[in-house]
Amino acid sequence: MSVGSSARGLLVRFAIDQAIRLAGAAVVLFWSAGTVSWWPAWGVVVLTAAWIVATAVASLRHSPDLLAERLAPGKGAKEWDKILMSAHALLQAAVYVVGGLDRRFGWTVGLPVAAQVAAAAVCALGYGLIVWATSANPFFSQIARIQAERGHMVATGGPYRWIRHPAYFGGVLLGASLGILLGSWWALAIGLADALLMVTRAALEDRMLQDELPGYSDYARRVPYRLLPGVW
Repeated sequence: MSVGSSARGLLVRFAIDQAIRLAGAAVVLFWSAGTVSWWPAWGVVVLTAAWIVATAVASLRHSPDLLAERLAPGKGAKEWDKILMSAHALLQAAVYVVGGLDRRFGWTVGLPVAAQVAAAAVCALGYGLIVWATSANPFFSQIARIQAERGHMVATGGPYRWIRHPAYFGGVLLGASLGILLGSWWALAIGLADALLMVTRAALEDRMLQDELPGYSDYARRVPYRLLPGVW
């Protein structure tokens, strides 16, 4: 995989942006827990770092200009999406804070380590599904918008052959497992609220695409399920 000077610049900017975000997440986790001797938090950091690296590799290999879109999305963001993404950021931060406080004060007891390990596997699956969607969709933006200036077309390969919003399904898996990985029922409750938010966003984005993206309605008829085959 050869990388031109322009792509290298994007990669450096992406790496710096994501490193700052990852460092912020780590600080929130360990500060709220009052300790760095907490393996579930290290698990979250490692899984998130692996997802960042995999996202960069997938983008450079399949659609280098996608990094630019992810760093600075173009115009056309929907107001409802701005609200939902702000709520998502708050809920994700709350999972980390509450999970850390639970670790510090021992609110949750009796949650088996085996369940936390299984939750880590589910987290990895969720991140893997998001990366797979990224590699299959050159228009995988962080915001809901029609990317007319980039020649936006319907993505039909990879996981999009079976469900219309595979990355949101990955997000639901993360919301349903991060709290368990952190060993906190309270963090799990917040994560489930975030998972519900992802389902809501999938429904709204799906309606936007059917209304505004040429060819999407035909695709929706061929692939009838948004998140889970046979269910919805």
